[in-house]
Amino acid sequence: MTSARMRRGRGSLAVAFFVQGVTFALLVTRIPAVQERYGISDALLPAFLAAVPVLAGVGSVAAGALVRRVAPGVVLRWAQPVVLLALAAVGAGGRMWQLAVALAVFGLAVGALDAAMNMLGVGLQRAYGRSIMLGFHAAYSLGGILGASLAWAAVHWGVGLGPSYLWAAGVLGPVVLVGSRWYAGGDGGPAGAGEPAGGAGRSLRVLAPLCLVMTFAYIGDSTVANWSALYVADVLGGSEELATVPYNAYMVTTLLGRAVGDLGVRRLGAVAVVRGGAVLAAAGFGVVAAAPGPWTGLVGFTVLGLGLSVLVPQTFAAARDDAEVARLNVFNYVGFLVGSPLVGALGEVWSHRGAMLVPLVLVLMAARYARSFSGERDRYGGGHERPRTVDVG
Repeated sequence: MTSARMRRGRGSLAVAFFVQGVTFALLVTRIPAVQERYGISDALLPAFLAAVPVLAGVGSVAAGALVRRVAPGVVLRWAQPVVLLALAAVGAGGRMWQLAVALAVFGLAVGALDAAMNMLGVGLQRAYGRSIMLGFHAAYSLGGILGASLAWAAVHWGVGLGPSYLWAAGVLGPVVLVGSRWYAGGDGGPAGAGEPAGGAGRSLRVLAPLCLVMTFAYIGDSTVANWSALYVADVLGGSEELATVPYNAYMVTTLLGRAVGDLGVRRLGAVAVVRGGAVLAAAGFGVVAAAPGPWTGLVGFTVLGLGLSVLVPQTFAAARDDAEVARLNVFNYVGFLVGSPLVGALGEVWSHRGAMLVPLVLVLMAARYARSFSGERDRYGGGHERPRTVDVG
């Protein structure tokens, strides 16, 4: 039976995931405006974009070390406002060095934030005794859809980068600060109370299958984010307007998959859900690669969202302690860094259709590692619950 504090903690953490989805979408969907504001050349832009996930990986590692001294709720409480302030700084600056500083702060803080959010989510799931992790990531997806919609509205109505980012930080900042009062640890108590449960975690060799699944999932995700519009327009012959649809459809089906994913884990177990998601994602890439026209390609990207939606949350859920969450979180940035350049390079030297076969093979390989998630049923659901243990996660 869950306590009122745990329910409030679950709700406040969902708000944190939602706000982070909005924030990240606002940044990535306005990259052209950022480039124009600061006069960044096309040659220099990739360096700026690559710096954010690299620094986010550093921030995630730092969070893993920090939670040995303070609870993840404390890290999240301070990291999320810093992310919002860094977003506002991106919109307020005018010189190249100001952008570099703002993006550096954003990257470091977002890495710590992502790690801390997922640490709290894993701890609460363990306390609940059933799968709830996909629901948190569904909140993130919903925030991403809203953030992308707000960015579109800002462009449509001619709202400048500075005012739109300042408005977002001004509205969302107080929301997360108020919500942070109710962050709960894995024991249902305050997330900042008690001795933080950092732990040393399992060795990287033992975690390797989970790290690979995380990397493959983000290679697939970054492929859709960066190449779906170009693929539909240039390879499949779709209109410019239709080219904007695949990623939106992908985001919507990602949200739907995560919204029902917890029920699937409770009924079928984590192994079946991960294996099914990987196979479905591979099928989506197969449809995209073989599509005779843009509408068939749109179907493929839509199926992709359903398949990939479950892989990342379930990989975090397979972590046994905070240190493992921090380590796994690094590999989402590895996948993000590798995915887009890899597919782009293969598209140039081979073909864009052939390039889609690479993430197909990689996400299909994730199905091979599905048995690494078998321990999940020992921790929650399906009549195999263990007694709930204290975890300040």
